Amino acid sequence: MDHIMFALITSGILALSFVLATILKYKFTAKKKCLLGRHVMVTGGSSGIGKCIALEAAKIGANVTIVARNKNRLRSALEEIKGQCLNNDQKFNYLSVDLAGDYNVVKTTFNNAVDDMGPLCLFVNCAGLAICGTLEDISINDIMKMINNNLISTIQATKAIVNEMKQNGYGSIVITSSLASFCGVYGLSVYSATKFALRGFAEALSMETKNFGLKVTLALPPDTDTPGYANELKDKPLETLLISETAKLFTPEEVGRKILQDTLDGCFFSAIGFEGHLMTISCSGMAPFTSYLELICQVFCTGIMRLIIVYYQSTFDKIIKKCKLDREQLKNNKT
Repeated sequence: MDHIMFALITSGILALSFVLATILKYKFTAKKKCLLGRHVMVTGGSSGIGKCIALEAAKIGANVTIVARNKNRLRSALEEIKGQCLNNDQKFNYLSVDLAGDYNVVKTTFNNAVDDMGPLCLFVNCAGLAICGTLEDISINDIMKMINNNLISTIQATKAIVNEMKQNGYGSIVITSSLASFCGVYGLSVYSATKFALRGFAEALSMETKNFGLKVTLALPPDTDTPGYANELKDKPLETLLISETAKLFTPEEVGRKILQDTLDGCFFSAIGFEGHLMTISCSGMAPFTSYLELICQVFCTGIMRLIIVYYQSTFDKIIKKCKLDREQLKNNKT
């Protein structure tokens, strides 16, 4: 009964904070940028969250370039994006390139796209993947695949465009990480490591670019019903699956729309759902703040949020312990 009352009280405090944040949000956040006729480039834009962000950008009049490796999926996605355009003056393009490959190829490909489509106003890093498994079970090949797809591709792609965007003196860069950049989760040790790294990259990049008129947004999508998520489920350990089921599964449309909106509002963190806001408040650390209300919530709510997180951790520990005991019992029954 005590833990139920505790959860209700803390949830009420958090809910009140969110209501206040919603009411006062536009008073404190940066002024929105208009994407009408501006160039938006999205990596990982052929499917999932990346494609949904590109679709939303097309709806408000942006010129859109999507980037991935598979040409067939790129062509199919681009036709869908064109169907959402606001007017006939918009331009659309796709780039097939390995972002973790030869940097000079990435740089040349992006330069050519900018020459064709115009200077970048918004650059969204959305390429990435998750391969589930405990550290002893996951292969070295899969470890390197996640490091390349999640971390190296983001760093190389951003490096290829950042100097020109700084010279232009305006624009936004999105680094798509995950809620796993705030907490390590069973079965996601290497994935979490790459996402923790992206958070550090985004914080440092924000420092390096803010005096040049650029803003950086760290997107923190939760579990999202994408083709990548469906692929994760094939090898996801039972513990990881049960922990994931304690939170809501979002659609890529919901997440993509929220990321774009937060980016246009000038937010550093882009989170959705109870757990997302919980983590951005309690684990803000050295992240830049983009509204005074956000800062107030972080200062006055961090303590109570820490208690909620400890409650979540104890729940996860119980799940992991039970799975271990169940396996041992099953093994004993077989012998």
